[in-house]
This record gives sequence, structure tokens and C-alpha cells, in this order.
Amino acid sequence: MNIILKSAVASVVGGAILLSASVAASADELTDRINSGEPIRLGFATAIPWAYPGDNAEPLGFVNALTLVVLEEMGITNYETSVNEWAGLIPGLQANRYDIVTGGMYILKSRCENMNFSDPIGIFGDAMLVPAGNPMDIHNYQDVIETGATLVTGAGFNTVEAAKKEGVPESQMMLVAGEVEILAAMNAGRADVAVQTFFGAKEHVDKSDGRFDVTDPADMPDWTQNWVGVGFRKSDTDFLAAFNEAMAKVIGSEKWMAAVAPYGYTEFQLPGPNASTAFACANR
Repeated sequence: MNIILKSAVASVVGGAILLSASVAASADELTDRINSGEPIRLGFATAIPWAYPGDNAEPLGFVNALTLVVLEEMGITNYETSVNEWAGLIPGLQANRYDIVTGGMYILKSRCENMNFSDPIGIFGDAMLVPAGNPMDIHNYQDVIETGATLVTGAGFNTVEAAKKEGVPESQMMLVAGEVEILAAMNAGRADVAVQTFFGAKEHVDKSDGRFDVTDPADMPDWTQNWVGVGFRKSDTDFLAAFNEAMAKVIGSEKWMAAVAPYGYTEFQLPGPNASTAFACANR
């Protein structure tokens, strides 16, 4: 586990004042920790361009960038990072190894049972990563079934549930640790097609020297459009409320969009005024 500590004591003091003013006197554990001057701990995996570590484990990717904008609005600039495998992010949060999950997780009912999510930070779709020219003509899960293709995706990814819901048999599915292993399986020819977020697939295409293409997310089932949020422990409700309050002030702002511009997030990914974590938890 790689850890980096950024020191900004003066900013944390300011953050403590802001937090104290925005939550009840009997604050949750995370609020108490931050108000006492301790750093907030960010947990994420390697999922470019969503969230990933830099050379010194600094938090890169647009979910980390957005989270830091919100935390700064709260007066918090003191943080640590913890880099983990994707499937271990929620267990690590529950085990108190970090305070929030910034990995870029879709807000799904199965995840909402184990942690709380912030208000949505964006809406996103999935896509297929296929060999250049798409020789098997695969655009969605039904095409995978009909062609008998071997489909690779990440263990713990939302796409595992989606593929099963669409009827893809387990005999056609290969589960690997994460984005890096997905690309390795495709490069080695162990899988015919990969399913992942559109951003993740596009990242692989951009670095493949023409070996792969990404399909149109519109060819996927409508219900696979998903909202992303930042994850919190069930007990840290006061801090979550303060986070949502701060995010409402900055979402879609010039500062917000500038922070995510290097990672491909545009105004088309903004969640919209009617986006609701409660709806996503109940319907995804």
C-alpha cells in the first residue's frame, strides 16, 4: 500500500472551523478527526482516468480532482492516499484503512448496502473494448452471447452484474483484478472482448497503437447508464452532509471544470439537476 502525506496544517485549521460550523455538536468520527487536525485519507485503485496514483502516489484522475476541489471548498487540503485493488475498496473503507472512496464507483444498490455515497458527481456509460475493426461485430452483451466470445472485465466492477443480468453465462466471463489486467488479457488474446467504462476503454484505445477500438456506449442497454459518487462509511453522516453542501457550491463551476479537463470529463458528464443518489441506490 502506497501512502503520501500532504502537509497543510493552516488549511486544516481553517477547515476545522468550517466543519464545526456546518455540523451538529455531536459530530461523527470522521468530522472529529478532521477537526482535530488529522488528514483525510483517500482510497482508490488504478483506474485511468477515473482515479490512479502518480509517481509518488499523489491522487490523479478526475474523481480525485473533483474530490480535492470539494474538500478545498470545505477548507481541507491535508490528505493521505491509499492505493488498493478495486475489489478491496469497500472492505478497506469498512476496515477504517481510509476515510472516503474516490475510485470512481457507480452508485449501485449492492454498494449502497455497504457504504454511503455523496450526491452524484457525473453520469457515465459502459462500452466494449474490441480488436481493431471489431472482427466479431460485438457491441453489447447480447452480441457476446450470440458469438460465444470470451468477455473479460474486472472483479467487483459493475459490469459483472450487468453481464449476468443480460444473460452472459459464467463460462464466457473472465474476471481479473482491474484495468491493467483487462488490457493484458486483451493483448495476450486470452479474451475476445472487454467491457468497462467508456472512459476506461477509450484510455486503452488511445495507448494501443491502433490495436483496439471502443464501441459506442449508446449500443449498450439504457439501464447501464450510471451515476458516480464518492463513498463514505455509514457512520460518517455529518461529514457526508457537509461534503454534499460544499459540492453543491462548486459542481459545474469554472474551477470544477478546469480540474477535470485533463482527464476528458466535460459538461456532458455533469449529473444534471434531477440526479439523485437515492434513485440510483434504489434502481441501479
